Amino acid sequence: MTPPAAAPDVAVLFQAVFGAAPQAVACAPGRVEFIGNHTDYNGGAVLGAAIDRHVWVAAAANRSGRMRLHSAAAARPVDLAADPGAPLAGPDAWANYPLAVWRSLAEFGLPRPEGFDLTVVSDLPAGAGLSSSAALELAVALALLRVAGAEPPAPERLAALARHAENVHVGMPCGILDQGTCACGRAGQLVHIDCRGPHFTRVPLPASARLWIFNPRERHSLVDGRYAERRRECEEAARRLGVAALADLTPEAFARRAAGLPAVPARRARHVVEEHARVGAVVAALRRGDLVATGRLLTASHRSSQRLFENSTPLLDALVDRLESRSGVLGARLTGGGFGGAVLALADERFTAAAARALAAEFADRPGGVPEFMPLRAADGAGVVDGAGGGREERR
Repeated sequence: MTPPAAAPDVAVLFQAVFGAAPQAVACAPGRVEFIGNHTDYNGGAVLGAAIDRHVWVAAAANRSGRMRLHSAAAARPVDLAADPGAPLAGPDAWANYPLAVWRSLAEFGLPRPEGFDLTVVSDLPAGAGLSSSAALELAVALALLRVAGAEPPAPERLAALARHAENVHVGMPCGILDQGTCACGRAGQLVHIDCRGPHFTRVPLPASARLWIFNPRERHSLVDGRYAERRRECEEAARRLGVAALADLTPEAFARRAAGLPAVPARRARHVVEEHARVGAVVAALRRGDLVATGRLLTASHRSSQRLFENSTPLLDALVDRLESRSGVLGARLTGGGFGGAVLALADERFTAAAARALAAEFADRPGGVPEFMPLRAADGAGVVDGAGGGREERR
């Protein structure tokens, strides 16, 4: 990969914290869910983009056997004599993700250092639905593998390892969208995932497309039960409909069979079935360069999340409402699991930074203040950064 310009900062911080250069530096991007909201664990298709915001991890082995984890965003480092087993809580909770990866390396038959030092730097806004957790997992896995003397696995296997870490050890029952997109991304392209395989392909994003994120900084946590509740509702609907996965149904087939479903599972299932169909329609529109049709489908996705899946929030809905009326905005939708997070807007060159600033300013009176906004580009996936320095020797 071509490392982003900020990559050296994490090595400098590692040296300052641990007193020596790292043996490995790895980098992984965040992602935007372009379309495919909650379709992944329902056997459907998703479309995402790795983005030009990243998590960097620097690491080195040590001979103490301790796991010393430091994040530029955390109040204090985490220093462990052994695997704690139980999840860490409070200000140390961020370390559950690197520890989950460390456990998963052994479970995948891959080498790992028994004692290590690790530093994390990120320019991904946490809690914005841009998958900072998947980026952290991937970068930690690549850094620890390099420290252990192993070559990086194929992106698909790397994504599977990171998803395993989050499902099994963090307790988040996510699908493959986040880790798959962050691992398999490529500049100027979207990642299409057929989650039944999973199978990964790429779809070119037309050069005239502009991606914007509006992050109102609402609290966004998917490990608090609502994501798992939606998954249970989808599984209930699939059982009642007699299918292995909701994405097995076309919208027409679902309409014929939905009468016997209770109201809530029916709404969840309708969203998933129609969203899976929208993913296919977006891929077709992008392949013919039709950004107007793509934008309409993105907005339809948001309205389905808002009214059927009920994982939006009033603030995200208000942002989509305002974006719909702006010149140059072709479509907008929540991105990620929902229940907070951010809004993705697909635009053309008519929607400028000044227009984005003016729109954000319309929310200045709300308690959280003006939403953060940023233009994004589709970027390369996770990789090891060359030239980290530090040699191969173990460290005290």
